[in-house]
Amino acid sequence: MKSQNFRKSAELFGAICGGLLISLPVIPQVVAQQSPPKVNPCPRIFYEEPHNNQVVVPPGCPPNALTKRLAAQGLLPVPATPSPEQTRLSVGGESPGSGVTTPPPVPSEQTQQPSPGAVSGDQPQLLQPRQTPNATIALANGTVNIRLVNNTAANVTFQVIGDTAPRSLQGKSDVTLQGLKAPVTVTFERQDGGQLTVTPQPSSEPGSLEVTFKEATDATQGRSTMRIERNGSVFLN
Repeated sequence: MKSQNFRKSAELFGAICGGLLISLPVIPQVVAQQSPPKVNPCPRIFYEEPHNNQVVVPPGCPPNALTKRLAAQGLLPVPATPSPEQTRLSVGGESPGSGVTTPPPVPSEQTQQPSPGAVSGDQPQLLQPRQTPNATIALANGTVNIRLVNNTAANVTFQVIGDTAPRSLQGKSDVTLQGLKAPVTVTFERQDGGQLTVTPQPSSEPGSLEVTFKEATDATQGRSTMRIERNGSVFLN
């Protein structure tokens, strides 16, 4: 009787150990399947054309051409240093299994606000100086019509970033851009390399802005970019 009981106990113990050995390789596979794939917040598409000159990268990503240009003109906060995670993945380095990226929102704030819980003993944060608007208009359902008036004798090349390709406006002529959704950025330059003085003036029609180009004799007076925010503030740089 004792021998039979011992044999049954040994068979039961052997069956339990065998089941554990079979199930152990399955556990890592289940855990691996449940781990969500990571998505690089700085995909390569942000640095390829046309997005390189049309999309502002998220905070923490290395700046692309548009982000650098707007930051240099004071229209965006200075780009921050990439996070360790973004550096590890590298620009454009999506993780295996991830094929979807989320386009970043275009920031419209002129300053970086300090954290709500900051106290006098915390490390101070650097703030981007706030620029005074050159003009203010009342938008019509978030859109604006812009009439460009070239009073110079030279042709002027202009472009609505993310909306139109570069276009040419002949001297002593004008053109109207309709239904532009704010925020909107317009760049312009004289084709002969000269400087432009730019004067934005709200029109009598709601949601309309008239922008006049004139020749600038002083290089410090030259302007090449206009930014209209969602609140109707107009900035020149």
